[in-house]
Amino acid sequence: FCRTRLGLPGKLGAIDRSKLNVVGGSVALGHPFGATGTRLVATMAKLLEKKGKGRGLISVCTGGGMGVTAILERT
Repeated sequence: FCRTRLGLPGKLGAIDRSKLNVVGGSVALGHPFGATGTRLVATMAKLLEKKGKGRGLISVCTGGGMGVTAILERT
């Protein structure tokens, strides 16, 4: 992917699996029609509240190749 899409010779770096999909993805949590974005934001807000502080990245792909990304931060 890096070589063909980004023009880079190799991987961007290691992914810390302990920080990736920490409560599962939409298959595990549910994919409510028309409300997936709301569910993702609510889940991230709840996780950040439990943690007390930090940042969370949310991404959603939509039909037709579009997508949205949001970063939430609790200080």
